Amino acid sequence: MRKLLCALPLFAAVPLIAQSAPQVPGVVDVTRVAAGTYNTDPGHTLIGWRVSHFGFNDYFGIFGDATGTLVLDPAKPNASTVDITIPIGKVTTASAGLTGHLLRAGKEGGKADFFGPAPADAKFVSTSVVAKGTTAKITGNLTLNGITKPVVLDTTFSGAGNNPFNKKPTVGFHATSVIKRSEFGISYAVPMISDDVILDISVAFEKAS
Repeated sequence: MRKLLCALPLFAAVPLIAQSAPQVPGVVDVTRVAAGTYNTDPGHTLIGWRVSHFGFNDYFGIFGDATGTLVLDPAKPNASTVDITIPIGKVTTASAGLTGHLLRAGKEGGKADFFGPAPADAKFVSTSVVAKGTTAKITGNLTLNGITKPVVLDTTFSGAGNNPFNKKPTVGFHATSVIKRSEFGISYAVPMISDDVILDISVAFEKAS
C-alpha cells in the first residue's frame, strides 16, 4: 500500500507532462488554409531528382532556392494556380565531380552533356488543377533547357499553420512526377544513365502580406 501511495503523484503528473509536450505548427487540416496568394519559402523548398546509374542503383540530386507563387482558395481548389522558378545553376549533388560535369561547357564549343555553364532557370506554370480531398493532379508546362513540355504533378497537401518564427500562414505540399530528359534536349549517356528522371518535390508557401 505504501508503494502505491508513493506512486500516485507520478501517475497524477502524467497528464500534465502530456499536455506540455510541444506541438508542431503544421497540421494536415484544410480548415487552417486561408484563401489568398502565397509565395514560396525558398529555403525550405526542394526539387529532388533521381536517375538510374548503369542499371545498378539510383543517383540523387537536388535543386534548391526555388521561387514562385500559389493562388489558392480552399473553397475552390480547382481554380488554384501555381508557378515555380527553379535555378538550375544551383544544382547540388554528393559528388563535386558530377556537379561540375552537369554545369560543364561542351567540348570545343560543342553541345554540353547536361546543363552547361550558366544555364537558364527552369519554370513550371500550371494550366489545370484537379483536386480530390487532400490530393490533386496539377498539369502545367515545364520549361527546361529552352524547351517547354507538359508535365503532371501528383500532389499531396502536407500541412498548414503559422510559421513559428515569422508568424506567416504557411501551407506545404509534396509532389512527384517523371519526365524524360531527352525530351528537353538532354540525352547524354541514355540509356546508361536513365532517360526517366523521377522528381520528388517538397514545397512550402507563405501567405503574402
